[in-house]
Amino acid sequence: MRGAPSRRAVSLCAVLALAAANLVLHGHARAAVPFEVHDKSITELQQALADHQVTSRQLVQAYLERIRAYDRSGPDLNAIVSLNPAALEQADMLDAERTVRGPRGPLHGIPILVKDNFGTLDMPTSDGTLALATFMTNEDAAQVGRLKAAGAIILGKTAMHELAMNVLTVSSLTGETRNPYDPRRSPGGSSGGTGASVGASFAAAGMGTDTCGSIRVPAAYQNLFAMRATYGLSSRAGIIPLSSTEDMAGPLTRTVTDLAIMMDATVGYDPADPSTAVMKHRADPQYRVHLEPGALKGARIGVMRDYMTPRQLNGVMRDKMSAALDLMEARGAVLVDVAVPDLDLVLNAASNIVTQEFRADFTEFLRRHPEAPITSVAELVGGGLVHAAIDDRLKRRSASPTRDDKAIAEALSKRDEARRMVMDAMARADVDVLVYPTITQPPPIWGAELSGVATCGLSAATGLPALALPLGLSSERLPVGLDILGKPFEEMRLLNLAYDWESLAKPREAPFSTPPLVHGKAPADFRFSVRLARRPQAGGADISFTYDPVTALLTYDVRISRLGSDVPVAVTLQRSEDGKPGSIIAVLSRSGQFAKRGRRYLTPRQHEDLVAGRLMAGFYTRAWPLGLDRVRLSPPASAGP
Repeated sequence: MRGAPSRRAVSLCAVLALAAANLVLHGHARAAVPFEVHDKSITELQQALADHQVTSRQLVQAYLERIRAYDRSGPDLNAIVSLNPAALEQADMLDAERTVRGPRGPLHGIPILVKDNFGTLDMPTSDGTLALATFMTNEDAAQVGRLKAAGAIILGKTAMHELAMNVLTVSSLTGETRNPYDPRRSPGGSSGGTGASVGASFAAAGMGTDTCGSIRVPAAYQNLFAMRATYGLSSRAGIIPLSSTEDMAGPLTRTVTDLAIMMDATVGYDPADPSTAVMKHRADPQYRVHLEPGALKGARIGVMRDYMTPRQLNGVMRDKMSAALDLMEARGAVLVDVAVPDLDLVLNAASNIVTQEFRADFTEFLRRHPEAPITSVAELVGGGLVHAAIDDRLKRRSASPTRDDKAIAEALSKRDEARRMVMDAMARADVDVLVYPTITQPPPIWGAELSGVATCGLSAATGLPALALPLGLSSERLPVGLDILGKPFEEMRLLNLAYDWESLAKPREAPFSTPPLVHGKAPADFRFSVRLARRPQAGGADISFTYDPVTALLTYDVRISRLGSDVPVAVTLQRSEDGKPGSIIAVLSRSGQFAKRGRRYLTPRQHEDLVAGRLMAGFYTRAWPLGLDRVRLSPPASAGP
């Protein structure tokens, strides 16, 4: 039985409580102008806290305002499942502690989000399924506990693909989550809510889980850095499992330094997770202090071009990836083509471990939590409680009533074989790392089929570490990502390669749909108009536009007048290239129409072209089939990013 707290502890608590009360009453005056958190790194936020430009309470409030503006309004990202009701109170206590004792470290008072399969003491843990919407684990997952001990504020929980069973992020509890770079598209998954949230600056950083790509795909689709570490480097205790063999948990961030900070706080031995036994007699790594520039110079990088052929990799993404590799080579890296024949066959066989383990692992988790509303997978399958997107897969994974030890043994054997194949290929080529596309297609538009080549198993099935490296935005203004696969426990090498790449390429670009707030709100719609006519007083086409810059919704009203015997053929929206007419991207009115109202969502590239003044309207008639007039669109200056 624990004894009573010491007088010293009681005294410190009293001092902290008094300091917290003082901050609540007076601390808000520190920042007369609201502090801008948009795309700020952990290090920038921590410096602002140290310089008394802002308090942790104000950081929490700023992120809550962004969530309010963009998660259920505006682009309606639908990335947040629940918010921590005690976040402001915890921020006050951490502000008080800073005043009395100084910061605990770089995460002190920094708001963080975690995926909704991490157990949390003060918020439900749903695993993305309706049946567990109210489930309280009554304990923190090991990595959540470590983050809290480092001084982080767990701001809330993020949406995920139901039961972590795919890389899209749709569930019976939250429906579809959207990508801030193009809200028509998926953010990837299963950690898509974390990816979208960190990309949209809903928090300083976030945590996800990766069974096969579920951290790295959202990172690639949101222009983020992320790490799936060596198997056993960090604990999975307290996280609802998909596969005890392949599950890993890790951070998604906007900078490499932030990634190192988050890893410093979350890796290490945990007796509650046997997989971390390998760390028991190792000192916890210190990644942030060992970040060094120049790692690309002389680095031998194995390029897996079999995943980059025109048949497998989207062309626009391939162009971006080729340019990135050329830049690395110019920095001094040595590129070596590496092929591993028949590797995909072995990886596919190894992936069967997830099918074999899910039922038993999920049931065992429920057994340890008798307070959960369900006790078995069968209740989900037969209860009408899951989304159609996982229904068939869940039925297949729950079909076998008993554990198939032979199938599990075969899958584990294939995992060992895949690891040997990859390590042998790296040794033969004498390379430090392998690189390949994180995913071979752009973020899919909701409703379209997910296609492309799966590369996630290179790390997941081998247990080797992989860092998701953002390459920036493609010519279509969508993020492109590359995986860097390393040798066991060489996360530091991966981080330094990424650190050098970041300083060279500066790949981070924030999404257009979640810009800085204006007086605590999303930017307002703007209106503008154009007149298309051969002469000022002659008949022509008048177009009024209204544009929502956070949803990319363009509405228009076309009115055509006084053409005499002439007949309208089309009013168009088209690109302007060097001041001259470029390709037509939309037809606003068709032949014979003298009035037309309509609306369309612009693509990310079209949005950028519009606000930069690179779009024009064109008017074509029977008498002027090659164009009666064209006028460049000139949105208000406030429309720019």
